[in-house]
Amino acid sequence: MSLVLFWVLIGIALCLMELLLPTQFIESALGISAFIVALLSPVIPQFGFQVGLWMIFSLAFLFLLKRLVPKNTPRILLDSTEARTLTSIAPGQSGRVLYEGNSWQARCEDNRLAIAVDQPVLVTGRSGNTLLVLPESELQ
Repeated sequence: MSLVLFWVLIGIALCLMELLLPTQFIESALGISAFIVALLSPVIPQFGFQVGLWMIFSLAFLFLLKRLVPKNTPRILLDSTEARTLTSIAPGQSGRVLYEGNSWQARCEDNRLAIAVDQPVLVTGRSGNTLLVLPESELQ
């Protein structure tokens, strides 16, 4: 098998893998680099140099394609959105609430309050994956 065909097959495989297993353009960068090395392989016949070029091009493309990856922006919760408890929330402990159709871990923002099951609560914030809630009865 010729080295040109080898690099083309590697490039195709890596680009197809990006379609099947998205890796934030990492496999695409490696695949594009393999295609470029395939174009340069008739001029540079030594396999060791080709591998070195592939690594250099891959790193360059990784930095260039990094701009296409969306930034991890935290999801902003609306101010005082309503939810409903699925389990009781003991003082200082966590429980579960139904918020926007999903079950979330939640704890009461006031560590002295207990919240019963199936009570309306207001979501006041978020700490990681845990919602901070206050019972509606306390706000009235």
